[in-house]
Amino acid sequence: ARRARTSASESFHARKHDAHRRSTRANHRAAARARACDSSRIKDRTMSDGAIMDKIAAIELEISRTQVNKATSSHIGSLRARLCKLQRELVELAGPKGGPKGEGFDVTKTGDCRVGLVGFPSVGKSTLLTKLTGVFSEAAAYEFTTLTCVPGVIKYRGARIQLLDLPGIIEGAKDNKGRGRQVISTARTCDVIIIVLDALKPFTHRKLIEHELEGVGIRLNKKPPAITFNRKEKGGIAFTPNPNGETTFLDEETVKSICAEYKIHNADVKLFADCTDEELIDVIEGNRIYTPAVYAVNKMDSVSLEELQLMDDMKHYVMTSSEKEWNLDGLLEKVWEYLDLIRVYTMPRGTQPNFDEPIILHKKNCTVEDFCNKLHKTIIRTFKHALVWGTSVKHRPQRVGKEHVLEDEDVVQIQKTHGT
Repeated sequence: ARRARTSASESFHARKHDAHRRSTRANHRAAARARACDSSRIKDRTMSDGAIMDKIAAIELEISRTQVNKATSSHIGSLRARLCKLQRELVELAGPKGGPKGEGFDVTKTGDCRVGLVGFPSVGKSTLLTKLTGVFSEAAAYEFTTLTCVPGVIKYRGARIQLLDLPGIIEGAKDNKGRGRQVISTARTCDVIIIVLDALKPFTHRKLIEHELEGVGIRLNKKPPAITFNRKEKGGIAFTPNPNGETTFLDEETVKSICAEYKIHNADVKLFADCTDEELIDVIEGNRIYTPAVYAVNKMDSVSLEELQLMDDMKHYVMTSSEKEWNLDGLLEKVWEYLDLIRVYTMPRGTQPNFDEPIILHKKNCTVEDFCNKLHKTIIRTFKHALVWGTSVKHRPQRVGKEHVLEDEDVVQIQKTHGT
C-alpha cells in the first residue's frame, strides 16, 4: 500500500510538472507571436508613414510646377484636396500612437483666456515668460532649453491671462519632428498665439512657422470663409457663385473636382465672397482653427533704427526686448486688443461697484444673460431685469432685459423675481 501511494504521488507530480512545462512553452510561443506582430505593425506603420510622405512630396512638387490659369484651376484644386487628405491621414496615424507625451503638455486651462508662446529655439520665449509672469522658466545660450510646457499667469486690466511657454519647434514640426505635433496641438487650444521671432531674421522665421501651423489646420489672423457647404442625398453638386461681386478663383468644374476627391457627389455650395479653392477645402475638412496671432520681434536692440521702423509699421508686429524689458507693455496691449474681451463690474443692491474683480466676457458673447451665466448658472432662472450704468445705455441707470448687449466697463445690478 505504501509503494502504491508513493507511485501515485510521483505520477501526480510528474503530470503537474509536464502541464507546467507545456503551459510555459505555450506562453513563450504567444509572447514571441505578439512581439512579431508588434514589430510587423511598427514596420507597416513606418512604411505607411514613408509612403504618405513620398506622396505628399510628389503632390507638392506637381503643384509648384503647374502653371496657374483657368485651364489648370480644376486640376490644382484636385491636387490640393488630395494633399489635405494625405496630411490628415498622416496626423491620424501618429495621433494616439505618436510617441510618449511630455510632462507639462497637458496643462489645465485656468484664468479667463489662454495665450501661447510659439517660436524657434533660443529666440527668448522663456525670458519673456519670466519677465511677464514672474514664473521661472530655464533660459540658456543653447537650444532646446525648455523641453516641457511651462505655464504662468498675467493679471492685466483685471483679467487673468494664462501664458504658456511652449518648447521650440523646428522645421518639419507638422510631420512630428522634434515632438512638433504635441507642441502645435497645445497651441490649438490658445485664444491668441504670440509668435516670437528673432530680430535678425524675422521674415524667414515667420514664413516657416506659418507653414508648420497651417499644416495642422491653424489659420493665423484669418476669418472663417464665407462659404456654406451642405451635403444632400441627391441632386448633384449645386454651385452658387458670389452674389456680392466677382468669382475669380472658383468655378463649377473646380468645385466638382474638389468634391470628387472627398467622394462627395451631392452637395450645395454657396459663396458669399470671392473665396479660393483652399478656403473651400478648409470648409469641407471642418477642423480648422482660426486664431489671432501677434508677431513679437524679440532682441530689438540688435538691429538698426531703420529696420525697427520698417517692422514697427507692419500689421500684427510688436518690437520687444525681453532681456532689457523694452516695450513689454506694448506687447500686452496688443495681446489684449486681439483677445477681444470686455470687463463688466458687479454692484449688489445697497453697495458700491466692485472695481477690483471684474467679470471678463468675450465681445461675441456679452449679453446680460452671458453675464449671469458667468456668475452662476442658476441666476438666470430667477432673473427679472437688470440695472446697467455705462456706455451701452442712454440713461444711468437703465432697466434692461437679458438680451441687452453690454460694453466694456459697464456696471450691472441684477434684480430677481419676488419670493426668490
